[in-house]
Amino acid sequence: MDGRTVTSSVVVAAPAAEVFALLANPHRHHEFDGSGTVRGATSGPERLALGDRFGMDMKMRLPYRITNRVVEFEQDRLIGWCHPARAIWRYELEPVDGGTRVTETFDFTGSPVARGIELFGMHKGNAKSIRDTLRRLQTIFGSPAQV
Repeated sequence: MDGRTVTSSVVVAAPAAEVFALLANPHRHHEFDGSGTVRGATSGPERLALGDRFGMDMKMRLPYRITNRVVEFEQDRLIGWCHPARAIWRYELEPVDGGTRVTETFDFTGSPVARGIELFGMHKGNAKSIRDTLRRLQTIFGSPAQV
């Protein structure tokens, strides 16, 4: 954790375009979500672009729905979306030997409820969820062969 960001990285054995295709399809987010809260998309395109909105069925103790908006986008390199509390979920992709480094970040720097996120320790739970998400991406795409 650094300030009001939580981040972690992993290398997967797939090209960035393939990883990006999964991340940019909100109807598949439940496949790699490590938090266990994402149930499925309720609205949105099959392929996200800057400014797109998409709705998700969620469950954190109780079921709820949330709408996200894509606020960062660079084809095959970067995608980030935020929810109404203006916290950003960001995925950065970097081609490396044997695959792609995937860095996931929860950035609540600009959130009007940032202090509440800190007080309730939600960012600590997000750190675990990020690690679990990255492990799921490694399961989906594999890990590069060790040299």
